[in-house]
Amino acid sequence: MLSVQRMMPFFTSQEDFRLRLVFAYQYFSIIKGGEVYQFVPTEGKEIVINMKSLQVENLGEVFVFQRGSRFLRLPLYQLLLISDLHLHLSSMLEGTFNVEMKMPEVVVEESLNIVNELESANKLRMIDYALETNNRTLFNELTEGLH
Repeated sequence: MLSVQRMMPFFTSQEDFRLRLVFAYQYFSIIKGGEVYQFVPTEGKEIVINMKSLQVENLGEVFVFQRGSRFLRLPLYQLLLISDLHLHLSSMLEGTFNVEMKMPEVVVEESLNIVNELESANKLRMIDYALETNNRTLFNELTEGLH
């Protein structure tokens, strides 16, 4: 099992719903068998994440790590399987790394309308329940603002 010692993107960019994390020499290292291997950007050097599905898109990208004269060549899919890389990516996406996602105003407005409709329908169901169970206190609480 490999573990990520350090993982800090050298450069990030967001295009539409894709987040690109680009790595350089000192910003990415792993530990294998108690030895630290440093990232070498000879082949793959970026991770592309689809922000809609939160899936890594370039799983075939090959990352190379070096310790002295020894090299480890690992495709990104394998690195995700045999290391704790996904934990580091998750923490970046959850706010440790400051990524701004701007939702289109139409989507936000539609979401708020749907939430309001659901809350309203739920309140009506609760009033019906209060009437069915003859719960006058609940009925009064729910209908207070309706007058």
